[in-house]
Amino acid sequence: MNDTLLDPEGFDRRLSQYVEWLRVNHFSEETAFERRRRLAHFISWAADRGLTRPMEVTKPVLERYQAALYHYRKKDGEPLSLTSQRNFLTSIKGFFKWLSRANHILFNPASEILLPRLSRRLPRHVLSIEEAERVLAVPDLAAPLGVRDRAILETCYSTGLRRMELAALKLFDLDRDRGTVFVREGKGRAQRVIPIGERALRWLEKYLQEVRPDLALPPDEGYVFLTHKGGPFEIDSLTEMVRVYVERAQIGKKGSVHLFRHTMATLMIEGGADVRFVQAMLGHAKLETTALYTQVSIRALKEVHARTHPARMERKKRLRATPQPAEESPGRDVGARGAEPPGSPPGADGRASKAADSASP
Repeated sequence: MNDTLLDPEGFDRRLSQYVEWLRVNHFSEETAFERRRRLAHFISWAADRGLTRPMEVTKPVLERYQAALYHYRKKDGEPLSLTSQRNFLTSIKGFFKWLSRANHILFNPASEILLPRLSRRLPRHVLSIEEAERVLAVPDLAAPLGVRDRAILETCYSTGLRRMELAALKLFDLDRDRGTVFVREGKGRAQRVIPIGERALRWLEKYLQEVRPDLALPPDEGYVFLTHKGGPFEIDSLTEMVRVYVERAQIGKKGSVHLFRHTMATLMIEGGADVRFVQAMLGHAKLETTALYTQVSIRALKEVHARTHPARMERKKRLRATPQPAEESPGRDVGARGAEPPGSPPGADGRASKAADSASP
């Protein structure tokens, strides 16, 4: 057996104790998993340099690791994003802070490590209404799993749930009479109640009545969405499933569960929703985070720009000053297209608009 696993003062022992402390203090399982994963990367890096105990780590060592993160290149040759670098360092700061408070080390070498400053980036992709409908229409509704996947996509689009919230959703979290969803496993253990639209509820009802009973295996833990093996979705599996549907829609955009989250928020704001209501839907702790979507919501800004910009007003003045051609006399040929039949509604020449809402199940 590896000696480092037996060392009571070694990294592996302290990491196990730290993860247990996270669980006891009600940090989410995803937080515990991600911190263990990031710290395992640091521990491996430190072991390559002969460092096997937390007490051997100094501030210069951590600064060298921070530089290594900056220069690291992934398999595709791309560097780690600033967010990823910050997440690795945040996990290290949390770990050494716990070690210091638990008196496992004499001082905290990570206390003065500066985290990379993040700029507030806008969502890279947001779907239009038409693009969202194209993605929703991709699942094969002739197959039971296609009905399940349509219910998942509709829930994403209607509620804007995070992927971990979607995977953790349970049957008793759905109030179909009131049309609400109770989010128990929100970010930072925050809970909230949010509405879900009628169309999404119809697809959920179809899935719950026709598909889920055949997927569920005893003991049924009550998760809403189940895999073909009868268990709840792993977060990465859920991400991959939604990503594939976005690709199959051939809309020229990439994304997964968070793409629908961004889309819901942006379209609600474009539709006139107050940003504070959108904040409640998304479960954001700070209004500034939700306010990013007001910058993405460009349609309303374009309408105001077109209506009020002085260049457009000058154009209107020039048009009014230009002599207009005389009206054509009755009976005169109006051109190759021909006149509309009397009483025909606009667009009666065969050009029908496509309804946004797809057929209900």
